[in-house]
Amino acid sequence: MPSQKVLERKKQAVSELSGKIKEAKAFILADYRGLTVQQDTELRKALREADVEYKVVKNSLVRLAMEENGLDAITPFLEGPTSIALSNTDPVAPAKVLSEYAKKFEKLELKVGVVEGKVIDINGIKALADLPPREVLIAKVLGGFNAPISGLVNVLIGNIRGLVVALNAIAEKKAGQQA
Repeated sequence: MPSQKVLERKKQAVSELSGKIKEAKAFILADYRGLTVQQDTELRKALREADVEYKVVKNSLVRLAMEENGLDAITPFLEGPTSIALSNTDPVAPAKVLSEYAKKFEKLELKVGVVEGKVIDINGIKALADLPPREVLIAKVLGGFNAPISGLVNVLIGNIRGLVVALNAIAEKKAGQQA
């Protein structure tokens, strides 16, 4: 039977993890088994640069934290070693970095993810990772708004240009008649 001190530490760890999960825009669970220290260090560095928190967690603690957040669908994925990558700012960042490194390091295995409270499978994680950066998406939307306006301007300019050419031709014809 664990001591009261150990139980309190575990309760605190579950509470802390549950709070991080609740605040996170997205998180991904992965199996890191088989990564070398160098590979793990490289992965952690890339995640830090993307402002993603990454840690190895005990499945029992994750299970309790998920239950507190109503994410019981995650329970079947809590087999073997588990790490979690959380982002409070960018819902795409954990998926992008982990997918990139899962391709690079065959041993890194993605399990499941949650984006904005919705559970996504491996295909969903890969689809999320394939999205272009936010800035590119915004530029495409703005470009879409700009295209009809540019077309309208070209049509209007074309009509005005035609009128100017016709008036110029009439002026030249009259000037030719007077001469």
